[in-house]
Amino acid sequence: MTERWLYAWGLGSVAFGGASLLVPLYIVQLGATPVQLGLLAATAALIGAPGAILFGRLANRVEHRRTLVLVTLAAVAVALAAIPFLPTITSVIVANAVLWLVVASIAPVLTMLVVDDAPESRWSERIGRLNKYQGYGWAGGLVLGTVWPLVAPRLVGAQAVTQALFWVLAACAGASTLGAAGSLPNPRPADHVTAERRVRRVARILSGSRRGIKGATFAFSPNRLYWTTRGIHLGRLRTRLDPTLLTYLLAAGLFFTGFAAFWAPLPLFFTDEGFASGQVFALYLVSSLGSAVCYQGAGRFASTYDVRLLQSGALAARGVLFPVVAVVTGLGALSVGLVTAGAGLAAIGVTWAFIAVVGTAIVTRLAPAGVRGEVLGLHTALGAVAGGIGGVLGGWLAALGYLVAFGVAGVLVLVGAALVLSLRILSDGRTATASPSEPANEVDGDAIPAGSSDGVVDPHID
Repeated sequence: MTERWLYAWGLGSVAFGGASLLVPLYIVQLGATPVQLGLLAATAALIGAPGAILFGRLANRVEHRRTLVLVTLAAVAVALAAIPFLPTITSVIVANAVLWLVVASIAPVLTMLVVDDAPESRWSERIGRLNKYQGYGWAGGLVLGTVWPLVAPRLVGAQAVTQALFWVLAACAGASTLGAAGSLPNPRPADHVTAERRVRRVARILSGSRRGIKGATFAFSPNRLYWTTRGIHLGRLRTRLDPTLLTYLLAAGLFFTGFAAFWAPLPLFFTDEGFASGQVFALYLVSSLGSAVCYQGAGRFASTYDVRLLQSGALAARGVLFPVVAVVTGLGALSVGLVTAGAGLAAIGVTWAFIAVVGTAIVTRLAPAGVRGEVLGLHTALGAVAGGIGGVLGGWLAALGYLVAFGVAGVLVLVGAALVLSLRILSDGRTATASPSEPANEVDGDAIPAGSSDGVVDPHID
């Protein structure tokens, strides 16, 4: 795996990161309602889930996986270049759905490419390097969106700043396509990751790891979804899920829905408060960095302290912060609101680091060893579905009032926190269903590395 290919993919990730916020801000400029903004978020989350699964299975059946990557990058370039010419908000929502369909679909293919020609002992390192560059690129897209409004008016005129940023991001995706064409690996079909045990090994690495830098504001991970749902057998799961685990999954469904209900209308809220697009990009960057710098510390806390109290405490803090951000942002002058909003989003980002890492530790602890990988996949799929539902809910409630939307989002998270707090067995340090003969840190027969009691392997794996 050459550094040149990683640089090329990182450049493409600049386009992904910038587009993740630029498209919502663009339809806000076009006059989108909160409901339309919620639909934008929901379609992006929901369409990515089947796309990742279908494209990943297709990649197992084709000889040249690198072709799928190049087609994806080229499609992103075309979509971003075309969006400023679309005549209606509905057409932009459709184009955005197509954009995130191809981005989500290619995630598992990238993982296959980096592990196909490497021994299993190096898979964690390879996936970590890929996602490190991908994370840097995503953050770079947010940085570009922050500084672009400051320099672009002199280059393209004040009226074309947003449209020009679409074309800059499209150029990044186009340059990434050209760079990847000359440097992407092309492993032999015999090296492809198709054996079930090798699939479970990749799924374990991805399931038991921290999120990348985009996790604070874009929690859905199509890569995790594909790998961790490959071996799900619902009939077997129904007989192995006990009330404690079902209670935690219910809690996860509630707080994941609350997360999405908060993030969906947030760009419109900030715009209505008078923030410029560059300032909104900066706020999202602060939140992403807040979570990214805390993942490692969250992993240490999860292996040392009571995970029940850590998870419920982080959820409670986040549930309170959601409506508080809406209240304090509107107080005082615009500059004061920007500072308080930044502090609030940074704190929200920190809470996500603990929620993400500790959540994986809880699911790993509660799930029976024989179906632990399947339960982790179910947990990931739950997040994707809840993201779509929460996006629609948040947009609909924001039409009634932002404080209503953020308040309901906070309540959903607080109810989830209360359910987690009720699971006292988590404080006992025991699994709910594993017997002494079933090792507690084993996923589908693959042992978690020593020293990673919370399943955390690499800070950049996603």
